[in-house]
Amino acid sequence: MDAKVLSVKREIVSVEGKQKMSGLKETVEKIKNLETEKKNLLAEIEELKKMADAKATALESEVSALRDELKSLKILMNGPEPGVERKQKK
Repeated sequence: MDAKVLSVKREIVSVEGKQKMSGLKETVEKIKNLETEKKNLLAEIEELKKMADAKATALESEVSALRDELKSLKILMNGPEPGVERKQKK
């Protein structure tokens, strides 16, 4: 083979090798970026879960207070519930 042809073939092989390495580097970088994003998203999800649990607990407390208030108002308006005796005044 001609020396020029061999030189061109070597150059092509070198360029292909560099492209493969470049592609590999890009893939590694992409994986790192995706892992970082996954970590951040999982942390955000955990924070949102905590906030949702806190909100649910607060709502449970509010609902309980509203039930107690409703029960009190019913007693006030209608008298005590059946089966509950009143103390009689003398």
